[in-house]
Amino acid sequence: MKVTDASRLVSSVMAVKDELEIKAMRDAMAMTDMAVRAFQQSLRAGVTEAEMAVAIKSEVTNAGGEDVRLVSVGFGERTKLPHTKLTRHPMDNNEPAMVEVGGMKQGYAGPLVRGAVLGTHAETETLHALAEEALEAAIAAIKPGVMAGEVDAAARRVIERSVRPKALNHRVGYQTGSPWGERGNISLEPSAMDVHMPIILIGEGRYLFGCSETVLVTEHAAEILSSTPHTLYRA
Repeated sequence: MKVTDASRLVSSVMAVKDELEIKAMRDAMAMTDMAVRAFQQSLRAGVTEAEMAVAIKSEVTNAGGEDVRLVSVGFGERTKLPHTKLTRHPMDNNEPAMVEVGGMKQGYAGPLVRGAVLGTHAETETLHALAEEALEAAIAAIKPGVMAGEVDAAARRVIERSVRPKALNHRVGYQTGSPWGERGNISLEPSAMDVHMPIILIGEGRYLFGCSETVLVTEHAAEILSSTPHTLYRA
């Protein structure tokens, strides 16, 4: 008997989506976009993370969404924590805010990371501008036949030649779909389809800040599924 390692077989098949799966992810992303807009419109001094979560979930539910996964909502100093848990911590003027959220449709997720600033905040504004540039470089590099490591390198070069050359300390992206946490065979990293690319950078003050897109690899390039811009939202 010959034993063959097939542990990654299912994830390899899952990486390529059929039309029904792609429609489910588009529908999920439509719910995510609603969640992001609720996040942006709710930003004000005094609002708490818990209140923000209620506003986000209510918006998606009222629109007929199946579900929304809130991976994290963080205000101010709490953006220094990865995947923050909801608290009654309030937003204050001249502070950053970041959300990682995904609408759900038939088990498929539409993940997004979006950042905002209430007033001004120099460090996170710099980090976000750099994250935008790196994300756009990665998206521009995606097309059929390109190696995952090449996409990672395109984003990493932007960071390495910037004023924050060591700000990126994780991979650039990963395969997503159903479930969100199934990272599968596609991992955008130096050693290295629908792909979620969270460019979250760390600053000198230890803030974690950035943005992301979920993209569909098409015949010629990458299609961004979200309709909400990944630029910094200013409230």
